Amino acid sequence: MHLLFNLLLLWCTSFDIKPPLHPIYVSVTTIEHNAEEKILEVSCRTFTDDFEKTLRKNFKGKIDLLHPVDHKQMDSVVSGYLQRHISIIVNGQSVVLTYVGYEQDEDGIMSYFEADGVSDVKEITVTDNILFDFREQQVSVIHATANGIRRSTRLTNPADKVSFTF
Repeated sequence: MHLLFNLLLLWCTSFDIKPPLHPIYVSVTTIEHNAEEKILEVSCRTFTDDFEKTLRKNFKGKIDLLHPVDHKQMDSVVSGYLQRHISIIVNGQSVVLTYVGYEQDEDGIMSYFEADGVSDVKEITVTDNILFDFREQQVSVIHATANGIRRSTRLTNPADKVSFTF
């Protein structure tokens, strides 16, 4: 499979044709309730190239997630963007997401948040429009786990809200 991709890339470059972009535009948000520690753990995975292009549209300054000149500045940019594009309500109450950090994961960026003081989860409502300002075709996949039960769904731009009961 890698050989086929490399041959396609070589063929495209020999005719000055741009190689195909990745065929899907998706982010994945995973929410897990840690009942023992009373924490909601949230991770968001985005394609690195899409995320950087979106951040460049929204923030001034140099955006380089993989080799940042100032990692604290990149943390601030990543946190700022994601906190404007995801919100979580547990049992009818908004939770405050505290940014933990981000890291590279293969061709993506994993960003992490926590919400303290979440002792019981009966319902989670998620608003997630991460990268919806990047492409009309953007999709958000959301996985939520609480009380040993996992729920998942897909939100297709412009739909950006879902509720799960546990």
